[in-house]
Amino acid sequence: MGLFKYLSGFGGRDMAVDLGTANTLVYVRGRGIVLSEPSVVAVDARTDEVHAVGMEAKRMLGRTPGTIRAIRPLKDGVIADFDVTEGMLRHFIQRVHQSRFAHPRVVVCVPSGVTGVEKRAVEEACLGAGARRAYLIEEPMAAAIGADLPVAEPTGSMIVDIGGGTSEVAVISLGGIVVSQSIRVGGDEMDEAIVNHCKIHHKLLIGQQTAEEVKLELGSAAPLAEELKTEIRGRDIVSGLPTTVMLSSEEIRVALDEPVAQIVAAVKDTLDRTPPELAGDIMDRGITLAGGGALLHGIDERLRGECQMPAQLADSPLTCVAIGSGRSLEEFEVIHRVNGRRSSVGLG
Repeated sequence: MGLFKYLSGFGGRDMAVDLGTANTLVYVRGRGIVLSEPSVVAVDARTDEVHAVGMEAKRMLGRTPGTIRAIRPLKDGVIADFDVTEGMLRHFIQRVHQSRFAHPRVVVCVPSGVTGVEKRAVEEACLGAGARRAYLIEEPMAAAIGADLPVAEPTGSMIVDIGGGTSEVAVISLGGIVVSQSIRVGGDEMDEAIVNHCKIHHKLLIGQQTAEEVKLELGSAAPLAEELKTEIRGRDIVSGLPTTVMLSSEEIRVALDEPVAQIVAAVKDTLDRTPPELAGDIMDRGITLAGGGALLHGIDERLRGECQMPAQLADSPLTCVAIGSGRSLEEFEVIHRVNGRRSSVGLG
């Protein structure tokens, strides 16, 4: 039975999941976004029993005893630990529906560059977590729908979705992706760049969470009107003792230049492969930025300068993908047009 027939019968219990490397958002039809939690699971190292999921588990990163592992089960936008991902999804489904007997149909977002094996892993994780059926929508399409771009019209729209593990660049027209590029560079690589900068230039070891806090406070892709400074704590590589270091927004901008330059290069390459008529539409409408990475100060300014065309943030960058995939529950014709020739998998 085809995807169109199933989606046309979606009911109120059905849901859309933005299964991100950094955060997972859940949208329930008729209720909107009902859950937004970090994609982190704390597991007992001896029994594999789940201790905590989401924000509670994230607070344990880098702070757990030897018997507990805090795991991020997704890496670069795809499943790195199948069993833990399945357990995390089951936890979220049960939290949303408050019943272990709930078996919703689920639409899940995947990066545009994933392989068939990776797609199958996402589908099977959803089914193993209790979903009755699982359908996939590509993240750039979901982000464009969530950003209110005219995806169904015969005009070109460009979306740049900068997530935790991947950055997706796509040009969309007539309900389909005309040209796209997915690179495994995102917020995680930015955090890693800050960790390496502190290690090399300050002989200071810091964790991923500290690096993320520095990125949020000082990170930028273009010069700030007023440059900032902050003090961070870590472990001195030489003495092995705790110490503090003062960081500036200028040096963090230099540290972030490589991952930001890779994202800009992906946008330029996608524009280079865009048909001329659609490129003209993008010049008029501009580039729309979505995803948590779009909140990096000045990244829209950097794109405007390097691509010589308008660039602006979506109204709600963090929730664009979840909202777009949620709308696809109701506007299933769009998903059917994109995925109509793909086979569906499910139970019964």
